[in-house]
Amino acid sequence: MPYVNVQITKGASRAQKAELVKDITESLQRVLGKQPEYTHVVIQEIEESDWGYAGMLTDDWKKQQS
Repeated sequence: MPYVNVQITKGASRAQKAELVKDITESLQRVLGKQPEYTHVVIQEIEESDWGYAGMLTDDWKKQQS
């Protein structure tokens, strides 16, 4: 039973998340022969202020890039 945990910063639409789940499930079936009905995909959305990147909080890093 594959369990995949995808962590992303907030902002993805429902359609984008559905596409991720579909693609991940299809990849596991194609590459590893895993059955889709036993595949679990969890998407965790994390606030940018709770995510660090390049030694900074992501929201601060994005501001610096502007």
